[in-house]
Amino acid sequence: MYYQEKFTKEEKSILLNHFTNIDKPVFCLINMPEVVKGALYARYSRSPKSLRRLFLDEFWNEDDKFESIEIDSSKAEKLYERVFNQYGDDSVAQLGAAHLACEQASNLLTKVLEWGRLASYLEQSTRYIYYDQKMGDSFRYMTPTELKGSSLEKEYIKNMDNTFETYSELVRTLVEIYKKEFPKEDHVSMQAYNGTIRAKACDVARYFLPTSTLSNVGIFASGQAYEQLLMRMRVHPSREVRDYGEMILEELRKVIPSFLKRVDVENRGIEWSNYLRDNQIQTENYVNENINKSLSNSLDVDLLEWEADAEKKIASYCLYSSSQKSLSDLKDVVSNLNNKEVSEILHRYTGHRKNRRHKPGRAFENSYYTFDVLSDYGAFRDLQRHRLMTIEWQKMSPDNGFDMPVEVEKSGLINKCIKLIDDSVELHNKINVLFPDLREYALLFGHKIRYTMTLNVRQAFHLIELRTAKQGHISYRDICQKMHNLIKEKAGHKIFYELMSYVDHENYELQRLDSEIKQSSKEKI
Repeated sequence: MYYQEKFTKEEKSILLNHFTNIDKPVFCLINMPEVVKGALYARYSRSPKSLRRLFLDEFWNEDDKFESIEIDSSKAEKLYERVFNQYGDDSVAQLGAAHLACEQASNLLTKVLEWGRLASYLEQSTRYIYYDQKMGDSFRYMTPTELKGSSLEKEYIKNMDNTFETYSELVRTLVEIYKKEFPKEDHVSMQAYNGTIRAKACDVARYFLPTSTLSNVGIFASGQAYEQLLMRMRVHPSREVRDYGEMILEELRKVIPSFLKRVDVENRGIEWSNYLRDNQIQTENYVNENINKSLSNSLDVDLLEWEADAEKKIASYCLYSSSQKSLSDLKDVVSNLNNKEVSEILHRYTGHRKNRRHKPGRAFENSYYTFDVLSDYGAFRDLQRHRLMTIEWQKMSPDNGFDMPVEVEKSGLINKCIKLIDDSVELHNKINVLFPDLREYALLFGHKIRYTMTLNVRQAFHLIELRTAKQGHISYRDICQKMHNLIKEKAGHKIFYELMSYVDHENYELQRLDSEIKQSSKEKI
């Protein structure tokens, strides 16, 4: 089922000392300094290589000796058994953690893996590598187990192969077009130039990758976070998700077994999983029985919920920690101030921000925005990673439309791309008849999905400023620029709008160029 990467006998010997297995797409890192793990994961997101191959090619040195130290852990395990399982003190489950790699995972699975807030994730990017590089004899896509042997298997494979062939033709064509449109300038290194052109071409071509596209995800999380993940994965309708859940549990029990004892206990983890599944089914039944299926005609980015007096409210919180008054008294004080005086408090609290990483303090966490967004799946995939906000999303539907990038016209492949979209919708509809839970595997990154994002004002600073940065993808830059405008125009929060001083509303042709030049310069040092 999974592509088996080939290693020499010597390589296998090395890998078995640093990875929990060498023949499965899910494994843990062992016997490595934390700094090596961090650097390895950082390199992982920009490389087409598997983590184990990357380790061998770029991190292993014969002089390195990442030797493990044998420790008698029996006393610690007994302690966790008593505190965690018998007393139910969940906080101890936050004290054990593991680095996990999940490879050859569909982009639908990656969103399940990255759902939890209290974990760190790094996912393979679509803008730094070409996804037409095959794994063995196959393109990089997932064929759901449920389809194998069915009447749709051959059609699915044919459709996916054609999708990746068209993607390959498009991305390679765009690279040549952009090289002519944007010739290299003398002060720009070839490395920075090629990286910029590749990113620009990949950003357009990614609209035509299917959600079944395989990706690699690195995760660092506590036992508690993994426990929550596994209980959700166990009852997921997709076999891919359930299979990966089983592999994750097997591998984690090799490194943090004490923290995962409740997962498959009947009256603990299994009961919890059933609770989650039953609630989901009941809600879906209600929607099917009571909510009509006509599509909404709302804006693609809309601000639905906010507090009209948020600026005065947050100004009160800004004063709180520096005063001895109650919050109620401070709210009374601020309520009598004019806009100029409120602005002075907010500006003093925020201070002189020299870059977007200088965010205001926690006082700005006391008011919220809720946005409703309809965007291409690729943009959703990027924004979903901001896990501290509350994000809920719907199933993808071709009825929501497709975000066709204008750059496709210049490639001469517009008719091929339109046919690709039509074929994916036809496959989606056929899968929906026999395997309704798998229909999203047929759709493309350019198909639209609806989701809500609820975030406090401080989180809004981070999200909107980061995702409008020059080097960002045009799709999510547009969404966050609209969010910023809505904060001023719909919520009337002009001071917050002004304080978000690192929001970039400009449009650029070569978004990645400055970043690639900086990266190239660093690598020469």
